[in-house]
Amino acid sequence: MPPERRRRMKLDRRTGAKPKRKPGMRPDWKAGAGPGGPPQKPAPSSQRKPPARPSAAAAAIAVAAAEEERRLRQRNRLRLEEDKPAVERCLEELVFGDVENDEDALLRRRGPRLSPPLEVQEHEDSGDSEVENEAKGNFPPQKKPVWVDEEDEDEEMVDMMNNRFRKDMMKNASESKLSKDNLKKRLKEEFQHAMGGVPAWAETTKRKTSSDDESEEDEDDLLQRTGNFISTSTSLPRGILKMKNCQHANAERPTVARISSVQFHPGAQIVMVAGLDNAVSLFQVDGKTNPKIQSIYLERFPIFKACFSANGEEVLATSTHSKVLYVYDMLAGKLIPVHQVRGLKEKIVRSFEVSPDGSFLLINGIAGYLHLLAMKTKELIGSMKINGRVAASTFSSDSKKVYASSGDGEVYVWDVNSRKCLNRFVDEGSLYGLSIATSRNGQYVACGSNCGVVNIYNQDSCLQETNPKPIKAIMNLVTGVTSLTFNPTTEILAIASEKMKEAVRLVHLPSCTVFSNFPVIKNKNISHVHTMDFSPRSGYFALGNEKGKALMYR
Repeated sequence: MPPERRRRMKLDRRTGAKPKRKPGMRPDWKAGAGPGGPPQKPAPSSQRKPPARPSAAAAAIAVAAAEEERRLRQRNRLRLEEDKPAVERCLEELVFGDVENDEDALLRRRGPRLSPPLEVQEHEDSGDSEVENEAKGNFPPQKKPVWVDEEDEDEEMVDMMNNRFRKDMMKNASESKLSKDNLKKRLKEEFQHAMGGVPAWAETTKRKTSSDDESEEDEDDLLQRTGNFISTSTSLPRGILKMKNCQHANAERPTVARISSVQFHPGAQIVMVAGLDNAVSLFQVDGKTNPKIQSIYLERFPIFKACFSANGEEVLATSTHSKVLYVYDMLAGKLIPVHQVRGLKEKIVRSFEVSPDGSFLLINGIAGYLHLLAMKTKELIGSMKINGRVAASTFSSDSKKVYASSGDGEVYVWDVNSRKCLNRFVDEGSLYGLSIATSRNGQYVACGSNCGVVNIYNQDSCLQETNPKPIKAIMNLVTGVTSLTFNPTTEILAIASEKMKEAVRLVHLPSCTVFSNFPVIKNKNISHVHTMDFSPRSGYFALGNEKGKALMYR
């Protein structure tokens, strides 16, 4: 600095006057320029606006907004604390200290999901209630899958060439395999081509939605379902039975000898016919010609009864005047005679029964004896004795009990395993019994007597009561009932008497009423019935008479 200027500055300081500056020279900060920036001209006085003072309404809005923000933060903080388990809260106290009063830090750790900007929250709260807003915040975040299987993304290909139904849908040889989506489209195209377009019932977009026509909406829903609208009853109606005559079962091997046994094979469309002509014949059942399969001739052996085994692999036959039991093995084609059973002291073996499970063979002896044999070995297991003579016997459906009808009109119930008598009762109105049968479902027991009455009992009452009452007494026959047979579905009971022509009736169960259209009295071709049987599915009904004819109905 020059000495003159330094001297002048000292003098001004002593007198208290400010140093004079040249006109037009102003410091840079007066001109409004920043440090190191170019000088700027000040705005004219006419363009300057005085600073706006905050009004009372704006201050109230700001206070309300601050209060609302505080309330929302408080609510989010409480919600965060409620959602956290006790273990997590304890861990946060150990890491971050005691209960946190800094709401901003708490919300920062929670994330931006529960603390949106204030203006967004105010906008949402303006239209929704507080409960709805809380529900919106409770949705969990959408998580990304940790692992993705690449094989799931590969389209599964469907073989079109080796399927005879899909082979017709191929348009060219390159479509030997199609994806599931393409196959779906192809099936849809085939259906629309066959129907001539999309049927009306398949168009869901044209459904009526008017609230005043609910019945039409129900009809639309109904028409979009497949299947029968009205289902038929599974039970057999009573009154009239629809049936027709078929070709005789033994039409290809006619005979004049009495038919003693007719039985359908348990597992094949085969019917067996045996009679007093010493022959057992097998026929294929078709209802038209019934071709013969095989005939087994037993010399000097008029057959009293022939029966299939439970598995259908054997045929057992007894004679009217012999103690020999013939067993014909159908698989091997061998005829095996059983001349003597050890421990069996019967001179004549005639009537017998096979258990439904194929384990036992029951032989009706003389003097009231019932002999139980093993079906596989034909060895004697044990014997049971009743008072009087044995008129008829049968197994229960579970093969655990034996029902025996005596000549005194009594019915005995035996246990197969222990061979002890479980119950004994008198058949109501019977002088002496002739026949007895049990239903396949284990519900009924039918007893036929000499006076032509058939009493139908409940099996439970036969086991528990000493004097059971029959459910129904069938009195449509006037002579002794010699044959009783239930059909496999326990809907029909066939009753017959060999003492009188056309003496056969079909009883409907559970109504216990007789079908009025069988037999047809005008034809009179049934004659004396000696044996009856139903096919395994109750499609056919066969009976044998004394004229050598095995009549068959469908």
